[in-house]
Amino acid sequence: MRMYDIIAKKRDGGTLDREELEFAVNGFVKGDVPDYQMSALLMAIYLKGMTDAETAQLTQIMAHSGDMVDLSAIEGVKADKHSTGGVGDKTTLVIAPIVAACGVKIAKMSGRGLGHTGGTVDKMEAVPGTETSLDRQRFFDQVNRIGISVIGQSGNLAPADKKMYALRDVTATIGCVPLIASSIMSKKLAAGSDCILLDVKTGNGAFMKTLEGSIELAQAMVNIGWHNGRKVAALITDMDTPLGHNIGNSLEVIESVQVLKGEGPADLTEVCYQLAANMLHLAGKGGLEECRRLAEQAVASGAAYEKLKQMFAAQGGDTAVLDDAGKFHKARFSREVLARTSGWLTATDTEKIGSSSVVLGAGRIKKEDGIDFAAGIVLHKKAGDRVEKGEAIATFYTEHEEKLDPAEAMFREALTFGDAPQALPPLVLARVTKDGVERF
Repeated sequence: MRMYDIIAKKRDGGTLDREELEFAVNGFVKGDVPDYQMSALLMAIYLKGMTDAETAQLTQIMAHSGDMVDLSAIEGVKADKHSTGGVGDKTTLVIAPIVAACGVKIAKMSGRGLGHTGGTVDKMEAVPGTETSLDRQRFFDQVNRIGISVIGQSGNLAPADKKMYALRDVTATIGCVPLIASSIMSKKLAAGSDCILLDVKTGNGAFMKTLEGSIELAQAMVNIGWHNGRKVAALITDMDTPLGHNIGNSLEVIESVQVLKGEGPADLTEVCYQLAANMLHLAGKGGLEECRRLAEQAVASGAAYEKLKQMFAAQGGDTAVLDDAGKFHKARFSREVLARTSGWLTATDTEKIGSSSVVLGAGRIKKEDGIDFAAGIVLHKKAGDRVEKGEAIATFYTEHEEKLDPAEAMFREALTFGDAPQALPPLVLARVTKDGVERF
């Protein structure tokens, strides 16, 4: 078998079989297939696409290119959630303890933030003392004992994806649904959970900008999961507007706690309940309405908040900051961003808002960049709100005063004002399962 022939077959619109995909992917990981030939294959896939079966096989091969986490040592059903990334998206810190409080095990590996989107691991490390690198036995023991652990990605998970993504990043082959889907799902399959709920963001603050593109990606990932023996569904959620009011690591932990105490913003609370209900449904806890009630009861009883505190305590975190947000380290500098005109805030460029929080120090441009846990933005006004001249739209926080001006300039570019309010999209636009697409 020759890589040349595999490239030519896909270039001409052919369907690659498992042996050909294994030859290409495993050969690339081992170094037998050079970058230029894998780049050619990726471009051929970008231009010609892949069948559902092809994509599922590619994903499985990528998943098995490294460690496959065996969660069988954890009793019961294990559920996971993956978000495609957004601004103010702190849902894992809310729904993981809700689902765990309802009796479903959460053994989750999460990522760090990069670019304009935040990462769950960074948010967790904003709680002083929190460990996000646990050895496998401690990870398993914690989940068996209290039902939940969220840690950073560890081990050698899907090395093929890491190598292939690096090539896609420099060869203009990022925006290809089969390659995006296989990249995400290879890591999810390797992580070992039985049930996976996908939160596919759509809108100007998301990777997928259109509803149709988001649905296409969700369908591809759901099909991959079921082809590989996992229960998978997806919700398409809005990211034309940041989720909740707080953007930045400690700020988002504070807002997550507010939701778990029944005091959070309505949009974040609603999205979290829908995500939690769908995770519980996939895990066999009942119909969607029944699972929604279970999630609401877990919050109302205080059980979900206690589960969050148990997780942080087990991983070394100082839970005093959860009980009293005033104990979080405070940024040295802050600034209110005031409206220069009166009118309706009709739209926001969510990606720019996320990027302005990065300028303040809340995120990283390069993987090796540090994080200012106290930096970020609290939004006082969002799309759909009336704003009066001189009224505070947002408050900025940072450790570095010189970052305030460029962050404010970028933030103001993200705002669109008008004389009348504009209709906003629903928070959840669609649900994708193996049986089809339900639009809301």
